Amino acid sequence: MILLKIALAVCLPSCATMRLMSKRIDASLKDLIKALRKHAEAVGASRVSLKKSQRAAAKLQSTASAYAAAVHAKSGLDTPFNDVLTPGLENVTLNSLLAERDALASHSKKTEPAASSTAL
Repeated sequence: MILLKIALAVCLPSCATMRLMSKRIDASLKDLIKALRKHAEAVGASRVSLKKSQRAAAKLQSTASAYAAAVHAKSGLDTPFNDVLTPGLENVTLNSLLAERDALASHSKKTEPAASSTAL
């Protein structure tokens, strides 16, 4: 009887937490954990298959995005993976590169009609 009370005391708080969690968040959390395990298996093996690791990384990214979307839909909070989902360059650098790319694209569009009219 005492063991039953102890088991209930330990289990009930975690069971109550699970009942309070959104079904969508719970499902996406399970998918995310599964994708993390698959990714760890793919990249942690003695021989790392490039295709297998790329598939696992893509699945991990999509499940992380799905989890973030579920959290946002339920709570309105921003993604908990800001640094993970946008790795690499800082926003200032990215914006500068995007502006440069757009300027080059618009410049090439302006020069294309002139080049084609002289060819005729």
